[in-house]
Order: sequence, then structure tokens, then C-alpha cells
Amino acid sequence: MTRVPVRCCTVALQTSPEKPAPVRVVSQAIGGWIARLGWVWVEGQVAQLNRRPGTQTVFLTLRDPAADLSLQVTCPRHVLDAVEPSVVEGARVVVHAKPSWYFTRGTLSLAADDIRQVGVGELLARIERLRRMLEIEGLFAPQRKRRLPFLPRVVGLVCGRGSAAEHDVLENARRRWPAVRFRVLEVAVQGPSAVVQVVDALRTLDRDPEVDVVVLARGGGSVEDLLPFSDEALVRAVAASRTPVVSAIGHETDTPLIDLAADVRASTPTDAAKRVVPDVEEEHRGVGRARSRLRSSLRHRLDRETAALSALRTRPVLTEPTAGLRLRASEIADLRGRSRRLLGHSLDRARGDLGHTRARVRTLSPAATLDRGYAIVRTDKGSVIRSIGQVVAGQHVGIRLADGELGAAVD
Repeated sequence: MTRVPVRCCTVALQTSPEKPAPVRVVSQAIGGWIARLGWVWVEGQVAQLNRRPGTQTVFLTLRDPAADLSLQVTCPRHVLDAVEPSVVEGARVVVHAKPSWYFTRGTLSLAADDIRQVGVGELLARIERLRRMLEIEGLFAPQRKRRLPFLPRVVGLVCGRGSAAEHDVLENARRRWPAVRFRVLEVAVQGPSAVVQVVDALRTLDRDPEVDVVVLARGGGSVEDLLPFSDEALVRAVAASRTPVVSAIGHETDTPLIDLAADVRASTPTDAAKRVVPDVEEEHRGVGRARSRLRSSLRHRLDRETAALSALRTRPVLTEPTAGLRLRASEIADLRGRSRRLLGHSLDRARGDLGHTRARVRTLSPAATLDRGYAIVRTDKGSVIRSIGQVVAGQHVGIRLADGELGAAVD
């Protein structure tokens, strides 16, 4: 059996499936824990303000724009009337209150005894601190910026309901490129729910595969009116978007933080329309200029090639192609005649040299000597006998005569 302790102040309630705690007991325990918080300072945006006639109590709804969370606040009428300037819906306030838990209804509320408006100077200081923190994180780094597509398929537009910013973007974009398509999401662009609605719209367009660029547009306004566009949650949503984002908030002098996180900052909604789509007339003129340059370049190229062909046609090799062949044929015939003459002279010289050599060989040959009556005596081994000391008595020798050879013995 599992026991779940529930603490009421410092006392833990012992519960189990067999012995559960009643709802009232749990509600009382929650109220005891909340009562331990004591007085706290709470900051938020006034979403609703209700002054009931005949009562001295004023009811406010205090909202956290980034978390879409609200709390009920009650305060005496004189506390609210003492605030300067007067508190209106959408104002940023700091409330000194004590949390109260109505255990019979199970609701949490704040009982306030002091309300202070957040001044413009304090708002600007907070925005500056947030800017420095996000800059250190790298959310405003130039390398994160992406180029806008030349001609987007669909342009996503987040703007106020029936606002002049929507009219400016749509009208000017369609003047520049009549075929442009838009997907418009109208949201609250100021007030307590602005941040949540703008973030949801941005994420919806970011998930659409046909949307190639998203424009966040709003007209000018006070610092308080433009405060949602410096909210940390919205700035991080813009930085995390996979689709390029164009920020067109306020006028040229207005610089909410999403201007730094967006891929492109437009000074006005009209400027945003000029940045997201090209001007069809200007593109036509550009195409015309490009075609003119192309024609001129092609014409010059053709003129240059025509002149080169004309120069080639005037060359002798093209005007009389066989002239070179005849010249080469004549040169070949001359070379063949010279070759025959040189070869004949070489053969005649070789023939004369051969005759002289044969005559000298005959003159020096032993056969001529033998014809004159001489003989050559050789041993039985074939050696020529030049001296009587080379033979002995009875040795057989061979005698070579001019017309043959005979054998003999030495006596």
C-alpha cells in the first residue's frame, strides 16, 4: 500500500487508496502552503479591469504575456485611484499583494495593497538588458541571417486585424508582382495576448512548406504598444524560425528586439513589401537590357567571325588549293631524279672499285704464281713448308700445282 504525504503548513497528511483525503482537506492544505508565501511583488500586464458599481473593491486580471498565464487581483478602489497615470487595460504594473487560496472554490487570487505602473524608462532599461543577454547568446549574429528568396511561392503575413499595415503590404506587393500569393494570419499586435498569438501565427507559417518568407507587420505606436515585439519569447521564436523572417514593426525610428533577430529589417510595412517580391516592371526592363546586350554581343561576335572568314578566303592556300600540291609534286620528282643519279654514280664507283680489287687479288693470289710453274709444298697436316728443317727423310708431303695436287716422300 502506497502512502502519499500531503503537507498542511508543517503537518503531513497521510493518505492511501483505502484512506484518501477529502477534497476540502487537500484544498485546505494547499491554502496553508500558499499562505506561507506572505506578501510578494508581482509584475504583469493588466488584461481586464472591472470596477463594480457600489463596491469599494476593484477586480483586475494580471497576465504574463510570455506564458499566457493570468491571476485574479483584488484591491481597494482608493489604491487603484491613487496610481498616476491611471491604470488602463494593457498597462504594465507591479503589484504588492498577498496570495490567497479560496479553498471552497479552489481558486488562487492576489489581494493587493499597492499598485505601481512600470515607467517607460524602466521598460527601456529592461529591453536593453534583454538585448545584451540575447546578443551574448548569438541570436543577433550576422551569420545567422538568411537571404530572402527572389520570388517566393507564398508570402506569410502576420498582422493586426484589418490594420493599415496589412493593406500596405498586400497592396504594394501586388503592385510590384501581381501574381504574388499571401497567407495572412490576423492576430492581436498589442495587449496582453499579443505575444502568444504572434508566436503561434509565426510557428504556423513556419510549418507551412509553401511559405518561403514570413513578414511580421505592425504600424507605429508608443513604447508600450510595441512592447510585445521586444518580448523574449517572441524574439526567440523569430530566431528559431526555419523560414526567413522580415520584421516591419513601427516606423524607421522604432527598433524592437525582433528587428535584430529577424533576417531582414524593413523600415515600414511598405518597405517590407518591396523587399519580399521583385518589381515586375523593373524585371522586364532588366530582361530587355540583358537581351539588348546579348544581341549586341552576338552581332559583334558574328561580325568578327565573318571578317576572319573573309581573311582566310583571301589566302593562297584557299584561293588555289592545288598550287601547293603541284609544287610538292615537282619537288618530289626532282628528288627522285637526284636519287636515281646519285644511286647510279654510287653503283658505277662501286663497280670500278670492285674491278680494281679483283685485279689486285688476282695479282696477289698464289694461283697466279702457280701458273708460272711454282708449287706449294705442305705437310700431311696442311702446314706450308718454308724450310728443309721442317721435314725429315721419308716424310710424306703434299705438293700443290696450278692444276691439282700430288703426294710425295722426302728422299
